[in-house]
Amino acid sequence: MTAPETDTLRVTTPRRSVLRGQGPVVAVVALGGALGATARYALSLWWPLQPGGFPWATFWTNVVGCAVIGVFMVLITDAWAAHRLVRPFFGTGVLGGFTTFSTYAVDIQKLIDSGHPGTGLAYLAATLFAALTAVWLAATATRRALKRRRP
Repeated sequence: MTAPETDTLRVTTPRRSVLRGQGPVVAVVALGGALGATARYALSLWWPLQPGGFPWATFWTNVVGCAVIGVFMVLITDAWAAHRLVRPFFGTGVLGGFTTFSTYAVDIQKLIDSGHPGTGLAYLAATLFAALTAVWLAATATRRALKRRRP
């Protein structure tokens, strides 16, 4: 018995080379993430967490990072026609690596587990409030500054 003969329709789509597709995006996100995470780590070494203490380094990392995100997003959407790799490199990579939800969550868990639930809950609320306020204030201030510069 022979295999039945079938007509197959071959759909051919032009293959985009990796260099034109997602390869460069993945590379710049990885490079930016490495830079941002290294900066965050350096800050944590410079300002170490005391057992049971408020995690100031992570708090300010997230607040400052959110403020920079606010400025950056307004600039690349409202004022500057950025290269296609700028947003993935700086926004996703550098700032994504610099700010840290995972360390924030671990810090809260460590505070609660070590008998400091009040500090943990204060940190949880303060970070959320400060980070959202920072991004909003930075974006608003940047928009206002751009409006003043336009004729």
